Amino acid sequence: MTHYMKLKRAPFDKIKNGTKTVEMRLYDEKRQLLDVGDIIEFSCVDNDEKLVCKVISLNKYSTFEELYATVPLERCGYSADEILAASANDMLEYYSLEKQRQYGVLAIELKLNS
Repeated sequence: MTHYMKLKRAPFDKIKNGTKTVEMRLYDEKRQLLDVGDIIEFSCVDNDEKLVCKVISLNKYSTFEELYATVPLERCGYSADEILAASANDMLEYYSLEKQRQYGVLAIELKLNS
């Protein structure tokens, strides 16, 4: 099955260049349809560029705080310098704590299709 998601330029480019192999999302109704082996087509919101990735694994957590404590952050696209300042609160820009508690969150391990 193919799923469609949007990304801002920075995370899009990190997936494209291989420095981001885990996408973090809310485990909402749309993400509950994901299965290992599925395809995700990411569209960059800043242009019409697209990336196609295969879902390698899915790991569910209660909150981004739990995810950040478990998943190596460099796999989530953080550089060595950024990891020192990285916080689960970074994700509040996208998902409220209420939504995190309602749905849980997901670490989607990806492999870029060549």
